[in-house]
Amino acid sequence: MTIYADTFIKESPARQLGALAATLGRIASSAEKTARTKAIIPMLDECLQFIEWTLSSQPDKAERELVEISVMLKLWRDSWEYAQANELLRALLSVQSKKWSEQILESSGLLNS
Repeated sequence: MTIYADTFIKESPARQLGALAATLGRIASSAEKTARTKAIIPMLDECLQFIEWTLSSQPDKAERELVEISVMLKLWRDSWEYAQANELLRALLSVQSKKWSEQILESSGLLNS
């Protein structure tokens, strides 16, 4: 495991979800901008890592939601070479990522602190 993973895993489950939500938010703001399309795959990969590292510390309902998001993120990553050239697909990723970010942030409990 990397130092980055060790640091992430030592955070509370709520903060782990907060980090995931933040990266999804960065994807949402970057996906529509053609100048930033090369940054999308590393951010998708980061989200997938965050989900993998936090799954075991989440309640069952959150775990299922994260697995579903993970499947969609993998599909986006695997099709990004094609999707990045299409303005509508970039907009779709932006909207989806924003929704996921808000959903995860809400479920993290960080907004209630």
